[in-house]
Amino acid sequence: MVGCMHASSSTPLLLAESDWLERRRIHEERVLAWTTPHQARRARGEKHPVHDFLFEYYRFRASWLQRWHPGPDIVLQGDAAREFLSWPEYHEADGGIALNPAALEPRRRESLAWMVNLLRVTAERPPQFACHGLHEWAMVYRQTPEQVRHNAWPLRFAPDELARIVEAQPIRCSHFDAFRFFTDAARPLNKLQPTRPEVPQFEQRGCLHANMDLYKWAFKFAPFTPSELIADCFALARDIREIDMRASPYDFEKLGYAPIRIETPDGKTEYEMHQRNFASRSQPLRARLADVGERLLLSSVSAEASSSRVSTSRP
Repeated sequence: MVGCMHASSSTPLLLAESDWLERRRIHEERVLAWTTPHQARRARGEKHPVHDFLFEYYRFRASWLQRWHPGPDIVLQGDAAREFLSWPEYHEADGGIALNPAALEPRRRESLAWMVNLLRVTAERPPQFACHGLHEWAMVYRQTPEQVRHNAWPLRFAPDELARIVEAQPIRCSHFDAFRFFTDAARPLNKLQPTRPEVPQFEQRGCLHANMDLYKWAFKFAPFTPSELIADCFALARDIREIDMRASPYDFEKLGYAPIRIETPDGKTEYEMHQRNFASRSQPLRARLADVGERLLLSSVSAEASSSRVSTSRP
């Protein structure tokens, strides 16, 4: 749980109808550049092993990513704002329509507190840059071609050579949701053995997947998370996914992705350069997510207390 709250309740910001409609237009235009190609591929029955991951693994539909929500502490003015009342998380507030923090159920509030704590401890923990992206290699280690996840695409090495590369260097994967996809043969090779309950003890911002997961934490609390923040996290995750796959044992050159050859010293150096860049880019997003979460927790507790006082004061 969160040790302390960094944020405080703030005066709601009133947005005129023309202002929030423009914000929504900008968001939708930005996101369509990502969602339109994905939806077109789905209509054709095509798969993209790099970009479709963000819609398939994370289970946040393209249509949901396109949808704009203002986030907490914002009141939408004008008749058009009444459309938001179709979501149970909104209510009529002084001056217009706003998210209702009291609609955050206790179970989601507990989950939000866990997430805020995870974000804070990850931000404070020193990043590690020695994994060299071997998690994707461990996911295909000692598998037959039929077992490989992206078996529509070739591997850069024959199975025995790939296994030799994996066995020749230590694996230091700290991310549970990557580690759980390791093959049975690869798990004992990992220097760390993270479990789901231990996620806050292992998560660190040098990990590509920990930074990619900021997108997951952002959309997990939609519609309470501002859509612009969700889109910012998606943009980071999209860039990370490309590097993740370029450093993998797969050959995606036909898609325009030159491999980062982490099996070589130069490749390891290039991969670490990207790790450091993503670790730096992730920090402002991590802080924004934690701040939004803490504001929401404070507001929901306050709203619940206010509701309780009103209830007990009735004759």
